[in-house]
Amino acid sequence: MSFLPISKKDMIQRGLETVDFVLISGDAYVDHPSFGTAIIGRVLEAHGYTVAICAQPDWHNDEILKQYGLPNLAYLVTAGNIDSMVNHYTVNRKKRDKDYYTDNGIMGKRPDRATIVYSQWIRKVHPKAPIIIGGIEASLRRMSHYDYWDDKVRSSILMDSTADLLVFGMAENIIVEIADALKGAIPIDEITYIRGTVWKTKTKENPDKAILLPSFLEVKEDKKKYTESFLLQYRNTDAFTGMPLVEAYGNVRIIQNKPAFALTQAEMDWVYALPFERKFHPSYTKIPAIEEVQFSLISNRGCFGSCNFCAITQHQGRMITSRSTPSLVEEATKITQMPNFKGYIHDVGGPTANFHQVSCQKQLTLGTCKNKDCLHPQPCSQLEVSHEKYLDALRQLRAIPKIKKVFIRSGIRYDYLVFDKDESFFDELIQHHISGQLKVAPEHVSARVLDKMGKPSFELYDKFVKKYEAKNKQFNKDQYLVPYLISSHPGSDLKDAVELALYLKKIGHQPQQVQDFYPTPFTASTCMYYTEMDPFTGQKIYVAKTVKDKTLQRVLMQYANPKNQHLVFEALKQANRLDLVGFGKHCLIRPLPQRRTHVPSK
Repeated sequence: MSFLPISKKDMIQRGLETVDFVLISGDAYVDHPSFGTAIIGRVLEAHGYTVAICAQPDWHNDEILKQYGLPNLAYLVTAGNIDSMVNHYTVNRKKRDKDYYTDNGIMGKRPDRATIVYSQWIRKVHPKAPIIIGGIEASLRRMSHYDYWDDKVRSSILMDSTADLLVFGMAENIIVEIADALKGAIPIDEITYIRGTVWKTKTKENPDKAILLPSFLEVKEDKKKYTESFLLQYRNTDAFTGMPLVEAYGNVRIIQNKPAFALTQAEMDWVYALPFERKFHPSYTKIPAIEEVQFSLISNRGCFGSCNFCAITQHQGRMITSRSTPSLVEEATKITQMPNFKGYIHDVGGPTANFHQVSCQKQLTLGTCKNKDCLHPQPCSQLEVSHEKYLDALRQLRAIPKIKKVFIRSGIRYDYLVFDKDESFFDELIQHHISGQLKVAPEHVSARVLDKMGKPSFELYDKFVKKYEAKNKQFNKDQYLVPYLISSHPGSDLKDAVELALYLKKIGHQPQQVQDFYPTPFTASTCMYYTEMDPFTGQKIYVAKTVKDKTLQRVLMQYANPKNQHLVFEALKQANRLDLVGFGKHCLIRPLPQRRTHVPSK
């Protein structure tokens, strides 16, 4: 095994004068299946294509790009594992001080809007070279979208980047089909038929049964049109039921083909069996992002939880694909042979760890429902709940020699766990798979806020907590439960924030860090944030948008911090809840000290 080439020197050592693809990434090169760049590179390599990785290049220096020569087939461009703007900025739009996907965590090795900058750089140096963009940044910006950092509606990233083709979703099969077409001498502007791709045209006809979205000008100027467009996109993300979408930009049309089908289990097993080095390239000193995932296993893709603030549904889809147990055991066995392995598998999961099968068998032939969620507001009557296959995989992983513990650190969907009448998984989760504390995501306590989030009722979370505590006692364990909570989500006002603060006081939990709602591209919650409407009902909702309004909700979650006392008082006053200021057990803060006023001497 060896790393993919990252320079002209590497290419020469492999006897390569040119390569089929130059893959430009905003991340440092980590050859691990948790990194999209590595997966795409390895998949293409396994199909007989040559690939060079151009990781975090200085886009001001054309010689860096020229060193690889013109690729035989195309340039591939990705911002990396995270949207570059999310990577660079906090929810307060302040610059972050660390990039976990860069050597030593140094910030500034990639540009803002990396996909656009890299693509325009290629276009300048090689004007006629085919450019294909993909990854999470391109995928979730494939059509017009609200951009939080510009505070406006931006056009499809395909327009701004000047790229020829966009790949959305999980791209293994798509990129091979594109590569085969290019190898067969099909011009890039004729590759308009592949599922999971977006292209632009002035002259070509729309695909059969295509849905016409409101034009870019309409969604930019009319929030109702924006909501209409969002809903059409949201309801056409399933490979079985989704239709092609068309968005007009004057005389140019952006056309999104039907979504690609998810990988089969056999295909997913094949991908994760590719010869990854499972570490960062030796030219680096330390890539922080590898630390949590180097000894972790990705067991599934997709999520039918459909939380409104999460874009996984729009990127990976609601259909679950899981790996076979033999595949997971084989990868884990390889991990045990690594010199720095200490005996601990850090995680076995995916977007939601305990979603290891489709939510109902009908999805396998009919796809997911367009206008109905699996778990919200109530679990669907067709929902099939089972942890049997996941538990079998965990048991076999625990039995591998040299493995001391197998932890689960990716999200556990607690409502799905409570719905399972067979408590075997719950029992073994408590006994074997928690590293001191289990993190779960109730997100809020207010019924109306939870509804806007697409989350289950708080009563269900309370039921889970009681069962969790009982099972810890049963198995003589002392393991904490850490709730993830979001402040200032659309629909949440100060009264809701006070309700959340009172719950935190009740359970004696003071979160050290608080997550403000972060409007990221192509989520239902971001649509709510921008339009101040619920896209599913059309009802107007309250949205905290100013820094002050968001701050007042956030400090209520940290009401016991002495630094927050004056702001907490202001929040309680605005919420008409000064009854919570005092010395009673129910109070959040004590009365503020009176400020002394200087009285001049006579």
